[in-house]
Amino acid sequence: MTSETPFQIDIPDEKLTILRAKLELASFPNELEDAGWKYGAPLADIKRLTERWKNSYDWRKYEKEINEQLPMFTRDIDVDGFGALNIHYVHKKSETVDAIPLLFCHGWPGSFLEVGKILPFLTSSAPEHPSFHVVALSLPGFGFSEAPHKQGFAIDQYAEVAHKLMLALGYNEYVTHGGDWGSLITRRMASVYGGRHLKAWHTNSPLPKPPSWRSPLFFLSFLLTPWSTEEKAGIERTTWFQTKGQGYYHEQSTQPQTLGYSLADSPVGLLAWIYEKLVLWTDNYNWSDDEVLTWISLYWFSRDGPAASLRIYFELRSDCEDLGQSPTIPMGASFFPKELIVLPAAWLRKSHNVVFESHHKTGGHFAATEVPEQLVQDIRKMFAKGGPAFAIVPGRTGYA
Repeated sequence: MTSETPFQIDIPDEKLTILRAKLELASFPNELEDAGWKYGAPLADIKRLTERWKNSYDWRKYEKEINEQLPMFTRDIDVDGFGALNIHYVHKKSETVDAIPLLFCHGWPGSFLEVGKILPFLTSSAPEHPSFHVVALSLPGFGFSEAPHKQGFAIDQYAEVAHKLMLALGYNEYVTHGGDWGSLITRRMASVYGGRHLKAWHTNSPLPKPPSWRSPLFFLSFLLTPWSTEEKAGIERTTWFQTKGQGYYHEQSTQPQTLGYSLADSPVGLLAWIYEKLVLWTDNYNWSDDEVLTWISLYWFSRDGPAASLRIYFELRSDCEDLGQSPTIPMGASFFPKELIVLPAAWLRKSHNVVFESHHKTGGHFAATEVPEQLVQDIRKMFAKGGPAFAIVPGRTGYA
């Protein structure tokens, strides 16, 4: 593995010119009366965002802010059977020498940018809470990380990249936090590298295994125990997502290349495709137009284009259908009411070694963006003095 290279985002002027030209030529579909969100992203929203993107949104302003706020690097990571991939990542160390190494792993349609709000909290030093050295990679094919060139780059390979990155940074023992695909990837890391390297994992996208007749007593308990108010709301949210929110998943997991042509060529198409998720997957989070456009711009300007990020769905589809054996190392879970799949915590405790769980009244799929203080508080509590995973990384308590 090569040494790391400092990285700054510097999108060529030519790409900005091309983007504006495409936005200038954009065509829009018509819309039914009083449609609202019933058929998808509203026409008025997409027209407003397109107009802002084209005429007054200042990419250079936000590019500068990202470069100043997030210490970024790249390095080559060798992946067995796939060669070396150049991986982009954020790496910020705490001033606390014995801070806990923590890997932050995003999903789709997220990015390394999601770590931005929680980074100052996690790396801060104080006697009241643990501190962390934080690494947030761009998954291969996302952001400024090189995409795989061969078929079959599946969950084991994503886990391998993330693990080898931590080793390359000198973190032989570490903990993780993940959401969306990041949850499944860190779950696999917990299974493959757990114990020796990965000591504990935390997620805001917990995926419990439903009760099965193979565990008769637990299955009987499930049948006889009435739902709580929180559990009923979670099942309702899960049902909504499975029946009305998964069209994107079926397309991206079966024919990602076909969809990719549209997203790679049309910035308005990309905007609508992701904006819909940003709104419907959150808990009434008040997105500013510029916040949305920065999020979308990172996909538009990504190293291998927005289509590259879709292929993870095709390659990991079988892993979603069969999660395999649960990891045995300590797990922490944060439950947010507007996550996409919200199943009873009792199911998770049955199938995983849950040592910490927290239930929140607000928050959705993008917890690090929507409710950063709540997420940080959970991670701190899990690894704090008196917490269930205190000092789980030998020699790194998180305290001075």
